[in-house]
Amino acid sequence: MSEEYGEQIKSYRINLGLTQNQVAKELDVTPGYISNVENGRTAMSLRMLIYYAKLMGVTLDTLVGNLEPDYKTNALDNALLSAISDLNNNEKEKLLKTIQLWKDNAK
Repeated sequence: MSEEYGEQIKSYRINLGLTQNQVAKELDVTPGYISNVENGRTAMSLRMLIYYAKLMGVTLDTLVGNLEPDYKTNALDNALLSAISDLNNNEKEKLLKTIQLWKDNAK
């Protein structure tokens, strides 16, 4: 995980106005565990990350993507590919033209 992992976990908690004690109670862990995560002394398990994401009201992809920029890039690519695969050929052609127009205007 990135060096800002604990800081970002803490930021989610603070943005929701929660204390370490409240988060610890909801996750059935000790406040010391939350403190250790926020201070970079320990990392959350996948199970705990899932519970934390639910508590914060975000998806696991959003949480992990914010913690690991490389993951966010891959998750975004996968989400785009999934959305595109649901389109019919006519919609795909329109999307491709839209993307090309957007790229041309961005130059």
